[in-house]
Amino acid sequence: MGSYYLQWRSSATNRRTPQTADEPNSLGPQQTQLMHHSPTPKPILQFIAFGLIIFLSFLQFLLPATHFRHPSDPFRNWLPLHSNTSKLRAPSNGNSSGRQDENGIVHIVSWMDCLDLRLLAVLANSTFSASRYPDLVHFHLFIPKGDEDKVSFFKLKVLFPHSNLEIHGQEEVKQVIRTSFSGANHSIINFEEIAPFVIPSVHTFLSKFIYLSPNVIVQGRVEQLIGVHLSTYAIAVAEDCSKRLDTYVNWDVLDAIQRSASKPWVSATPYAKNSCMPDLSVLLIDSRKSKNDFLEAFLWWSKVLNSSERSRGRNHATALALYNRYLKLSSSWLVKDSILAVVNDSLIVRYDGPHTVCSEFGDGAALESDRGNFWLEYLPPMSDRILGS
Repeated sequence: MGSYYLQWRSSATNRRTPQTADEPNSLGPQQTQLMHHSPTPKPILQFIAFGLIIFLSFLQFLLPATHFRHPSDPFRNWLPLHSNTSKLRAPSNGNSSGRQDENGIVHIVSWMDCLDLRLLAVLANSTFSASRYPDLVHFHLFIPKGDEDKVSFFKLKVLFPHSNLEIHGQEEVKQVIRTSFSGANHSIINFEEIAPFVIPSVHTFLSKFIYLSPNVIVQGRVEQLIGVHLSTYAIAVAEDCSKRLDTYVNWDVLDAIQRSASKPWVSATPYAKNSCMPDLSVLLIDSRKSKNDFLEAFLWWSKVLNSSERSRGRNHATALALYNRYLKLSSSWLVKDSILAVVNDSLIVRYDGPHTVCSEFGDGAALESDRGNFWLEYLPPMSDRILGS
């Protein structure tokens, strides 16, 4: 029995010996300490990691936005928003024919034969105020001295420091018109009336734009107007049905011309006597669809209808050159007088304040007294001090 016990204990001890070799207690003191304690990162690394997280969290508040989604876009596309606001992309809507411009800018053009900064200030301020996205608006103001008139430019920039506003000279456009009218009676030329159709041929970057007469106050959003789908037309304009074509044209003469002349701008069907006259105060022009024959058509109609006898300000040659060649804009874009009863129903009204009136040849000016006070609502603060009384 004793020998059996000793033999069993000896064999049991031999079986337990390998197991005790794997236990932690069998390791040395230094190795045991390493196994019981995980490595601790250095405090400086923790501080850097925490600071980096805080910095990245606040970046979205410190840096300007780079993209935005327009609420009217059914596809909710992300549009780039550049730090240069003049290159902000125009919003799309149901009537849009795509991007308004290669850079996404809504171009607005205005031409003024005789400089009147107060009119331009009211025009610009009313347009910016009415627009939902004023950063989309880029004004191109054609004034007599153009970019040589630094004083006028800086005065406007003081009033509108964050606006996209440029001034341009008129001489290049006028030269194109004069060349086309070489040998004709120059008394029939009204540059302000003809210039909108010629500007794209001189300033080719203005392929699609809105033309606004300087004598208007804008109450509607111009981004809605620029989004109108022109289809095959190059021009869109509202019609003034208070003025009819037969009021300005001898109908017997027009019928004889229509039956005998074979010009692309002469209607193949009889003209309608009660045709409404286009109101050239507001135009949407896409020169990429234009046939580039407006000047030729205008000059031809002016000659055959003896337009030198016309009254200044309403040229039936323009109406005939555009006959059946434009898209009719909504009547809400027809310029109306600033009467309280119609102001709220119109997207654009006629300027009713004092303004400078040029002579027939634009070489002199006189101040016409004011007729109302609606324009005062859109006169920017400090205008009298900045622009001069």
